[in-house]
Amino acid sequence: MYRPSKYRKDDKEFIFSFIQDHPFATFVMSGENLIATHIPVMTQGDAGSWRLYSHIANHNEQKTFLKDGAEALLIFRGADAYISSSWYKEKDISTWDYSAVHVNARVKLQTKEELENSLDQLVERFEKDQENPLYYKEIPTQILEDHLPLITGFWLEPFKVEGIAKLHQGYPEYDVKRTINKLKESQNSVERDLSEAIRKENKIE
Repeated sequence: MYRPSKYRKDDKEFIFSFIQDHPFATFVMSGENLIATHIPVMTQGDAGSWRLYSHIANHNEQKTFLKDGAEALLIFRGADAYISSSWYKEKDISTWDYSAVHVNARVKLQTKEELENSLDQLVERFEKDQENPLYYKEIPTQILEDHLPLITGFWLEPFKVEGIAKLHQGYPEYDVKRTINKLKESQNSVERDLSEAIRKENKIE
């Protein structure tokens, strides 16, 4: 990943938190050609030592290349948006602000028991804040038994991790504050999220 030095984010806490906060990843592998699937990817461990896990449908063509030891690239994306230079005090070039984490990892297929545990943890993560949560083990047994043979679970053991956050670092304070305010006023929720990310990165009160 292209990462100018001022935008690099290699801090372990940043990487781990970013993946947890943006779990819907692009899962890229090389088969007969490059192939990708968009899937939720979960973490196991802590910021000091972790691995990832997920699953895909067996009828997904990517399944053909899903084998122990295969290399995969996971792309986790944060909020992004076009930044108009018309917001600046002086004329300049417009840009795009964004953040992302790339993880190169080796695949390790899960056992049936590991897959079931992974699904249980995934559902718990996203159901717990629902008004009337329906946890994995509360789903009728027959539905689960019919579903499990249709998917394959896997671990992802990272061997290269890169983070980037291009959030207007180094710009004049007036331009940063103006950018934050313009994005904050947007009707687009992603742009409002980016506004908050820029504010935090630049420690603007």
